[in-house]
Amino acid sequence: MSIKENIDGEIGLVKEFLNAQGEFLNGFGKRFLGWAEFLKVLISKLMYRQRGRFSQTFVGASMALLFFLTIVFSSQLESLINNSDKSTGSNYLIMAADNSAVDTLVSELPKGEVTEYRVAEGDTVSSIAQKFGVTIDTIMWENNLKSVDAIKVGQILRILPVTGVRYKVKRGETIYSIAKAHQVDAQNIIDYPFNTFSNDETFALSAGQDLMIPEGIKPKEIILDTKKYAARTVAAIPGVVGEGNFMWPTSGTISQRYSWYHRAVDVANRSNPTIVAAQGGTVTSAGWNGGGYGNYVVINHGNGYSTLYAHMLNNSVVVKAGQVVKQGQKLGTMGSTGRSTGTHLHFEIKGPSGNMDPLSVLR
Repeated sequence: MSIKENIDGEIGLVKEFLNAQGEFLNGFGKRFLGWAEFLKVLISKLMYRQRGRFSQTFVGASMALLFFLTIVFSSQLESLINNSDKSTGSNYLIMAADNSAVDTLVSELPKGEVTEYRVAEGDTVSSIAQKFGVTIDTIMWENNLKSVDAIKVGQILRILPVTGVRYKVKRGETIYSIAKAHQVDAQNIIDYPFNTFSNDETFALSAGQDLMIPEGIKPKEIILDTKKYAARTVAAIPGVVGEGNFMWPTSGTISQRYSWYHRAVDVANRSNPTIVAAQGGTVTSAGWNGGGYGNYVVINHGNGYSTLYAHMLNNSVVVKAGQVVKQGQKLGTMGSTGRSTGTHLHFEIKGPSGNMDPLSVLR
């Protein structure tokens, strides 16, 4: 037998062996896949029948695993978050903390809250009153002190934000009855910005609410700071000229003075007197104001100052915007329009630095 024949014979044997192996593997595969398919169907049926039990187990196991992973990797997660905060993504926080780049605007107005003050060594009722800008009576009435000597070191005193009385409203009371009992005009109560009303149109009150009564006098009490409460009657209009060349715009009694929340002077007079220009200038506004002034007039005096006259009687304003007026010229008649409780003039003087106390130039 030649070499070629021997080689061909060996190749034929190899082919037969490979074919036999292929048939074996094919048969084994079919049998194995058949068992796998059988197991798949069996497990599916079991899961379907016991789906509630297995689902609860699965959920419980999942939650346990999640809790475990949270504990294990919490420190790494926190470190990752801290590192990210130090990156460029939080630059705005760094800018906000830079005091040289950002200014915080804080209102200078009082918050209308009662302050608790601990009496220190050397304090007197008078010195505390001066410290907080209220009267001695205000401190004594709020703290039920029997005398100015009835305080001691370490004692806590309640200090009202303004001179006056804090009062708890009783059923059936109104701002008018309360104002009368405390010897003030009802307008004082309405103008205080932190007083609230159950009806802003009628100024109705709710029984039990706290009410601040600026300039109020506690009934049946002896007043110590008498100069703080004395009402003042202004002089008649003709020929009266005040400091700064501002004359009285009307006549009557000062019912409310200038304060941080009432930057004006109220002059009351039930006889509805005439209102005149305190100084000459140009009328910049005249008519109705829905913000609370009612019928009002504003005059720009051309020297950095302007004046405002509010609550005038309906149909009484005799000037119009753009008109030039002289000192003492009639503007209208005192009334009670807008946010007002009675006939009076709300008079403001605004200077280069803002509203100023009219009494500082009207003498």
